[in-house]
Amino acid sequence: MGFGSTAKKVQKLADTAEKLYSKLNELREQVAEMREKLDSTSERVERLERENARQRALLEAIAEEQGIDPDDIEAEQAVADGAGEDDS
Repeated sequence: MGFGSTAKKVQKLADTAEKLYSKLNELREQVAEMREKLDSTSERVERLERENARQRALLEAIAEEQGIDPDDIEAEQAVADGAGEDDS
């Protein structure tokens, strides 16, 4: 085997390593972006859950003031939802 053949193999190996390194950097960037999006989404979900809990508490207080039992409403809705599924 001559030096020319060895040089070609080394160059091919170097090219492959460079492509792999480039791809690895792309993947790192994608993972970083995904982490940022995940953190952002998590924060939004937590905010929406808190808002939903406040709204639920408000609705339950209004219902109680009006003499309505929220549990009865939920049970009626569950029955209605179940009946709607049978129609499918």
